[in-house]
Amino acid sequence: MRTNFRRSRRMMALAAVAALTTSLLAGCAKDTKDGSSDNADGGNGKGKITLTVGTYGVFGYKQAGLYDEYMKLHPDINIKENVTTRTDVYWPKVLTRLQAGSGTDDIQAIEIGNITEAVQTQADKFVDMSKYVDKSQWLDWKNAQATTKDGKLIGLGTDIGPMAICYRKDLFQKAGLPTDRDKLAQMWKGDWAKYVDVGKQYMQKAPKGTKYVDSAASVYNAALGGGADRYYDKDGNVIWDKSQGVKKAWNVAMTVATSNMSAKLKQFDPTWDQGYANASFATVACPAWMVGYIEQKSGDSGKGNWDVAAAPTASNWGGSWIGVPNAGKHQKEAIALAKWLTEPAQQEKVFSKQASFPSTPSAYPNLKPAADTTAYFSNAPLTQIFSDSAKTIPTQIFGIKDQPMTTAITDVGILQVEQKGKTPAQGWDAAAKEIKDVLGQ
Repeated sequence: MRTNFRRSRRMMALAAVAALTTSLLAGCAKDTKDGSSDNADGGNGKGKITLTVGTYGVFGYKQAGLYDEYMKLHPDINIKENVTTRTDVYWPKVLTRLQAGSGTDDIQAIEIGNITEAVQTQADKFVDMSKYVDKSQWLDWKNAQATTKDGKLIGLGTDIGPMAICYRKDLFQKAGLPTDRDKLAQMWKGDWAKYVDVGKQYMQKAPKGTKYVDSAASVYNAALGGGADRYYDKDGNVIWDKSQGVKKAWNVAMTVATSNMSAKLKQFDPTWDQGYANASFATVACPAWMVGYIEQKSGDSGKGNWDVAAAPTASNWGGSWIGVPNAGKHQKEAIALAKWLTEPAQQEKVFSKQASFPSTPSAYPNLKPAADTTAYFSNAPLTQIFSDSAKTIPTQIFGIKDQPMTTAITDVGILQVEQKGKTPAQGWDAAAKEIKDVLGQ
């Protein structure tokens, strides 16, 4: 039943994308000989080239003022960002448009869970950025993940996702727990199971209407990001059902899902956003990029109540690249914008605005969170916490279906247990069925 629903949902999504693509093509202006549109300004007569940037979530470029800065430096360019909240909605749309050879944005963001699929199956649809940049600007492992076997670099690294724990110290105080970030870090140091144990203590005196964590899925993702084993081995073989990293992350998530400590929210859904605004959970596994999201969604009432502590283990959750599709109408201009957006100086600015941690090491000595962000998170040493985590993150192997396999576990398997009262064994079986569908088995 779940498989059929998933296929039906995908069919509807593809139909919507096809309709949207047709609409986009119908609205395109006639190309000039130099590849620019003769009506790129949308009819305002100013002759500007409009570059579209396709992203997901809160990417930070707009928030940090980079688009405005670039347009000021390049008066002939207008930038429009097209945002999709969830990556599992965003990426299928991108794939459909890449395959169609039309309808793509001039720049497309690629999430870490999709980068291997993009490298192995879509490389011919992207510009080889190695011809236009000095690759030494980025972390070697970051470049490697976006590079084909024959050396083609399909995307430029944006952020990485070193992990911390963001927590509401006001709720911790009411629950009779320490609020000092160093004391808390020591309480759960070395094992995500210890983090869950602190949750058991929290729930003994939890403020009315609050839970310890937002969801079991967030704990799963955080724990999985701290292990070397995931869904594939180094030869590209699927090992998810034998992976010690997956099993360990699943087990700790099940402890959460079968207890009373979870708010049972689905991440990035509107109810999750409301949970931040209403202070309905006390902690969240918090990669660097989530700091800006929390500040945005919690609003003024969260200022000074949120704090940040070191995670139980060094862990990476997330990180992205931006690539230039061959189908774009303004490749030259898009390449220039992509290069500029990912330079160390611009990555510093995004970090300053929302703590998205750079993939360019030369930026690290200069990182300074925005004063309002630091104040929002109780003057936590954000740079130090995330830098310390980044230095010891294990090298992880990603596979072609990493992202949909994670979605199958978190949005099917874990939710079956957390929201529908199924047993962990039933949840695992439900995830397994979904993963087999993803893998075409």
